[in-house]
Amino acid sequence: MALPITHVIFDVDGLLLDSERLYDIINDSIMKEYGKTLSTDVKRKIMGKKETEVAKILIDEFELPITTEEFLQEDRKQQAVLLPNVELLPGAEKLVRHLHRHGVPIAVATGSSKRSMGLKTTRHKDLFDLFHHFVYSSDDPEVTCSKPAPDCFLLAARRFPDNPDSNRCLVLEDACNGVMAAHAAGMQCVWVPDPTQPQDGYREKATLTLDSLLQFKPEQFGLPPYDSEDGR
Repeated sequence: MALPITHVIFDVDGLLLDSERLYDIINDSIMKEYGKTLSTDVKRKIMGKKETEVAKILIDEFELPITTEEFLQEDRKQQAVLLPNVELLPGAEKLVRHLHRHGVPIAVATGSSKRSMGLKTTRHKDLFDLFHHFVYSSDDPEVTCSKPAPDCFLLAARRFPDNPDSNRCLVLEDACNGVMAAHAAGMQCVWVPDPTQPQDGYREKATLTLDSLLQFKPEQFGLPPYDSEDGR
């Protein structure tokens, strides 16, 4: 059952931005160089992870004859081409602008680095400027463990000026690892799962599961409802 909250923490890839699809293209490209195919199960494992952890998981899972740094070099080269063109997902801009307009504190907690976020937000800087702060798990020394550990969400909450209790925070996520992290942090979670990923074993950890952010109703969590001024 949804309970009233005061602060909202957003994931980015696959929730606000259609970037998971681009990461799949990049990882598939690297895998093909070594005659490997990226499976759905492995994709689930790497969603929400730090960039170095993604590289290590893929190298280990597929026994790739390269170092983590070599993987990341190729990964970043392809990111520089693809990520600046990423599109917003349906309902993302409407929700972020609505919450900001109504004074609801919002932050981002992502497995990405500040560098990759800069690429992904090239066309959307005005929207991402509305967030109070960002936790970049790949860069932040205070994030000891990435999702499904709760570190990034707990840190995001602490960095709000009023340091809200976990039970006053709502997490919005697309990844299984993110749902588990929010649950471990003691926060409610709205899950918008990637339809290609398995959902068994995770739905009970989420407060609410939606097909799209377009279905999200802020008033279910005690937030101001949408009004006629909200855009797309």
